[in-house]
Amino acid sequence: MCGINGILLKNYDAGIRRRIEKMNESLLHRGPDAGKVIVSGDGKTAIGHRRLSIIDLSARSTQPMVSASGRWVLSYNGEIYNFQSLKARTKYPYKTSSDTEVILAYLECRGIDALLGICNGMFAFAAYDTLENTLYLCRDRFGIKPLYYYQDSEKLVFSSEIKGILASGLVDAVWDGESADDYFGYRYVREPYTFFKGILQVKAGTYLRIDRRAGAGTEEKRYWDIPETFNMEERCDETAVRKKFEENLRKAVLKRTIADVPLGTYLSGGIDSSLLTAMVAEKSGHRVNTYTIGFPELNEFAFAGQVSKRYGTLHHEILMSRENYLDRMKEIIGYKDAPLGVPNEVPLAVMSRELKKDITVVLSGEGADELLGGYGRIFRTPFDYENDRERSGFYDFFIQKYEYVPRHIRNEFLSVSGSRRTFFDESIKRKFADERDEYNVFYFFHKYHIKGLLQRVDTTTMLASVEARVPFLDHELVEYTYEYVPYSLKLRWKSDAARRQAAGKSAAGYSEVLDVPKYLLRQIAYDYLPEAVVDRKKVGFPVPLGQWDDSLYEMLRERKGEKIWLREQSAEKLIETCRQYPTGNQMIWMFLNLELFYDIYFTRKWRW
Repeated sequence: MCGINGILLKNYDAGIRRRIEKMNESLLHRGPDAGKVIVSGDGKTAIGHRRLSIIDLSARSTQPMVSASGRWVLSYNGEIYNFQSLKARTKYPYKTSSDTEVILAYLECRGIDALLGICNGMFAFAAYDTLENTLYLCRDRFGIKPLYYYQDSEKLVFSSEIKGILASGLVDAVWDGESADDYFGYRYVREPYTFFKGILQVKAGTYLRIDRRAGAGTEEKRYWDIPETFNMEERCDETAVRKKFEENLRKAVLKRTIADVPLGTYLSGGIDSSLLTAMVAEKSGHRVNTYTIGFPELNEFAFAGQVSKRYGTLHHEILMSRENYLDRMKEIIGYKDAPLGVPNEVPLAVMSRELKKDITVVLSGEGADELLGGYGRIFRTPFDYENDRERSGFYDFFIQKYEYVPRHIRNEFLSVSGSRRTFFDESIKRKFADERDEYNVFYFFHKYHIKGLLQRVDTTTMLASVEARVPFLDHELVEYTYEYVPYSLKLRWKSDAARRQAAGKSAAGYSEVLDVPKYLLRQIAYDYLPEAVVDRKKVGFPVPLGQWDDSLYEMLRERKGEKIWLREQSAEKLIETCRQYPTGNQMIWMFLNLELFYDIYFTRKWRW
């Protein structure tokens, strides 16, 4: 796992080496083990890399790496889990045992489309074709690994993090107010946008081809998207489906245990991380390091402890205080280049720094809820919609329940036009109109919701130089589940009577009472985990914001100066409005995050 950087200029720049080195320095946390830059003789192209050594720890695998013929230059962040099988398919003079060189071999022997069509992994990479004078910026299927770029008529600058682009001294930070509306609705900014005008994300499942020859330009190509098949069969052989799904899940987990450095797992005490821990522990020839974190007021230590005891893991419990939490918010925002999206990013970062003492790779459970309908209250919206007497369109019904800060609050307080919201609304409505509502919810969560979770896990691990792997987002597992796992094995009614009883009610009241979200995963988990862990209701990563309301309100009140994102310069009115909602504390927490973020990035000049 690493950090990648690059600069492509139209004209010569005598300071290009200093610029790329500054970019590399800004990503030291992503790659503390080695750093290198390659600068072209004409002073127009520079590619950099910071390395976190995971596979083939020797210096021979330092990047940027050049192909055997000298044609391709590669700067790569990620892991290709099936690199050994890909390696066996190519005739290439390998000099390393790294997956990096396998990418180069495929680029040289078969081309980029052949590589992306067959590789299994998480990655973001820049591949420069010196023969064709063309750059490729590629991102994995779900966007597990980040990649940002800025492009105008004079230059293109790219990096694993926005701070890398700003460190080049070629781009200034310009506030994009439309992104504030996205943040309060989704808790992150949807691709390709960011909070910075002109700085964009390479979209998940796509690559950019930047042709530098005269008259050419930039082309975006999508090589993968969310599956369009969706199993709605009413009858199936549950035992057979369960067996095949478990087999595919175990494959996805075991692929992600390949490493030349120590590996462990998060163990929150929930079903997802507990099942991953069980599968890793069964395969491992030694005791697995596991980690959980909580607060004196709120934690899940007892459940995590049960799993640890069953599998004999080397378990680590980390305790945080309110003071420790609030002090660290600003620091973590500075790593993320964005406001924090969910309160548990702070403890996740603290836990990553603690686990770095023992391991470098950690497996995490992101993607399980999106794969099997774990958020029962929102995944049941198709059923609730069918029973709603005042329904309009399904998208409007769904998005009202999904978005975090209600639209009427955003309309009242945010000084933005809302044009981007309209753009996404219209695009998603068109997509929803062509599909079943049950499919639409799963599509939405894989297309949009998961991206915020992946930003969270990347930031909170990479700031501590830790690589996180997410088996539930193995694309082959996802494709199998869409096609072969019936909807009724994802969200299961406890009985026909329970389904009838739920009709006309809201899922907020009956989810996990009359039905079983993630039913198939739970059935598998009974073979691995204590019943108390499998049968417990879903609990989000607990952070006791509700007990800290006075501290949050005072921190927002104390913020001085103009709030560029606020329509009316009245923090008091905003606070009083938010107090009326059960989730008001988290709304205030989000507004406070935006304030802290703005101060860090938009009150200084970046160009030099």
